[in-house]
Amino acid sequence: MKKIKIISTLLLLCCSLLALAQPNQTRAKLVITGTVIEKTSKIPLEYATITLKNTKNPKQIFGGITDNKGTFSVDAAAGEFDIIVEFISFKPTEIKAKQITASTNLGTISLEEDATQLNEVVVRAEKTTVEIKLDKKVYNVGNDLMVKGGTVSDVLDNIPSVSVDIEGNVSLRGNENVRILIDGRPSNAINITEALRLIPADAIDKVEVITNPSARYDAEGGGGLLNIILKKGKNQGVNGTFIGAVGDPKNNSLSGTLNYKEKEFNLFTTQGYSNRNNPGNALTNSRYLNSDNTTRNYMNETRENERLNESYNGNFGFDWFLSKSFTWTNIINYRRSLGDNTDNVFQNYYDANNVYDYTRNRINYEDSKSKNVEYSTNFTKNFKKEGHKLTIDGSFSSNSDRNLAYITDQATNTSVIGLDETSNIQKQSRNLFQLDYIYPIGKGSQFEFGYKGDFSKNTTDYSVINDGIPAPEFTNILEYKEKVNALYANYGFKVNKFSFLFGTRWEDSDIDINQLVTEDYNNKKYANFFPSVFFTYEIGEQTSASISYSRRIQRPRGRQLNPFNNLSSNVNIFQGNPDLDPAFTDAIDLGYIKRWNKLTFNTSLYGNKTTDVFQFVRRPNGDLQNGIPVIISSPINLATEYRVGFEFTLNYSPYKWWKLNSNFNFFYNETDGDYTYIDINNNPVYQNFDFKATSWFTRLTSKITLPYKIDWQTNATYNGPQNQAQGKSLGVFSMNLAFSKDILKDKGTVSFNISDVFNSRKRIYETYLPGQVDSYGEMQWRVRQINFSFTYRFNVQKNEKERKPRNGQQDDGGDFPG
Repeated sequence: MKKIKIISTLLLLCCSLLALAQPNQTRAKLVITGTVIEKTSKIPLEYATITLKNTKNPKQIFGGITDNKGTFSVDAAAGEFDIIVEFISFKPTEIKAKQITASTNLGTISLEEDATQLNEVVVRAEKTTVEIKLDKKVYNVGNDLMVKGGTVSDVLDNIPSVSVDIEGNVSLRGNENVRILIDGRPSNAINITEALRLIPADAIDKVEVITNPSARYDAEGGGGLLNIILKKGKNQGVNGTFIGAVGDPKNNSLSGTLNYKEKEFNLFTTQGYSNRNNPGNALTNSRYLNSDNTTRNYMNETRENERLNESYNGNFGFDWFLSKSFTWTNIINYRRSLGDNTDNVFQNYYDANNVYDYTRNRINYEDSKSKNVEYSTNFTKNFKKEGHKLTIDGSFSSNSDRNLAYITDQATNTSVIGLDETSNIQKQSRNLFQLDYIYPIGKGSQFEFGYKGDFSKNTTDYSVINDGIPAPEFTNILEYKEKVNALYANYGFKVNKFSFLFGTRWEDSDIDINQLVTEDYNNKKYANFFPSVFFTYEIGEQTSASISYSRRIQRPRGRQLNPFNNLSSNVNIFQGNPDLDPAFTDAIDLGYIKRWNKLTFNTSLYGNKTTDVFQFVRRPNGDLQNGIPVIISSPINLATEYRVGFEFTLNYSPYKWWKLNSNFNFFYNETDGDYTYIDINNNPVYQNFDFKATSWFTRLTSKITLPYKIDWQTNATYNGPQNQAQGKSLGVFSMNLAFSKDILKDKGTVSFNISDVFNSRKRIYETYLPGQVDSYGEMQWRVRQINFSFTYRFNVQKNEKERKPRNGQQDDGGDFPG
């Protein structure tokens, strides 16, 4: 608590200094407003520029940019002005000799694309990699050199507030309860962690980080949500981008986007192929204990992994502009992956005096194959009134994963060779329907409501054959069915400098968890309301503060529920829990944002309370393997978790050639819960899982333009140590480097990057179970990676439809009206 007081005091002091540092500005007497849209599709144009030039005094110039709704507001003085509205690859519109004597609304200004410009001009203007907004952060993937030749997991691991551990688990502000969306829809992958490692980074346009979502979004994800937005061409005519990459360890990939747009339709496709090897390693050194905590024996386990993967990811779609206000979009996605994973495990056994006894070698050969097909459709209707909109979405997908493993087991103290065979076959289907309607009510207010139906079925067929004999204790078919129907409504309005958004979401869940072989059937039904409230106050033109509240849910899925899993280690086994209940989170967030010409500062203080939170516990199951107790790791609903923290993000451009972005997150975590299990002697064993822990995370990104227009980017990350219920994880530092150079008259770019320069990115942990085991472990999912890539663009700018805001301004975006 003392740490929290100190940090809170520093935060308040920092905010005070920033407020005092705001320069005095002379306010103009008049305000010029309006909206800029694309002529054909009526889509608002963000970052269009508006310039006012005084016809009598050419040195008197005023200007501004449009926000994410296409609206602008420019302070000006009285006089006669030529007004120019411009956007990259669009024909500019000019209003000649406009007399300005009072605040004026220019209405809606339509810009028409100019395809001829695409072949003649390459625009070097560049949007910042991270846009800081009041209710979210937007990460523009195309400007990050670190992810060239990488995957979506690499993208997420470079985003402020987001961390990806070495096993691929994603956390937001230290909380792994995160909802991941792709183009606003839940991922249809069976294993989202593996899916994120298959989609190439080059297919991603941007990622939205929303730490406290409103009722508009799914209630899933107590820690917030990440929305991954895929690329889709927008420019008139034929244009595209192609990227090839090679790396060591093997990381060969080829991807491209192609777009053809005419007045009535827009065709687009993204294709990607990769052939990768992700070697990793792990170790666990364990000291096994007697009931009085004296040493019984030792076992040191090491692992070497070779993960070979060949994957293809592609989509094809079209926008059909049925009228000026009605668009129909259809997209087909196909993803295929072939994997070959060799997991070589050595277990060295020692007696109580740490004298070597013998060695056991387990080799796990895995052959995996996955296939995913998805069709999505969208109808968008824009009505005459600005902001009046109806969208209807449908998504239908089928996914299959097959994993076959052959495990050999041989020890130096015996001539017997054991053989285990496992088969894990999963099939999933998912149908999603969604309707959203937005109706503006007067000036500065709007009402919206919608429906969403999410219906999925996942079947997991898992079996084990031990030395040619089926093992029924590890064999079952798990059938998971989930039906979620949701309704939501939001009402937002603005009064002077105050903005308000009130919303509620109702979700009805009907879930079946059936173990078909053991005939264990379990149905869970529950209906819940999820309210959300947002308040925003505009302190000044460049300063805003907010407070928000929302209620969230986390439903257990997949591996967490399946009681039958892999046997790569015969003494450390993960086992799911089909009786897990959902966890509920109440989240509150206080935000503050301040902007200067070269600096944007954003901070937030947040608190979460989660009931029935999931916690992984380790316990012996009573079996022995060569005298070593088998330890089961399984998730349970462990009472209540409290989480309080604060973070800040800084975007700073001290010079045109140097850009800095930093993110710091500190959190305090407290768990209140007890666990009791029955041991091999039929005696209850009580464990108290109450614990308090603090941890922190920081990342610094520097991008410098060197002589000869060479870009140099550095990412440095540190994950602080954290106590856990049965041990602790240690702090880890890692660094990435990247360089790039534009060639071929800026139509091409060559890049070189090193991921994990010091080969230090590992999960390091200590576990202590009194009377059972005391262990130390390290796990490195992927060793240091070196990549080279080449990008070629034709008929498209380096940063498509992007322009850096003037005066360092960026709109707040989000759900707030006005």
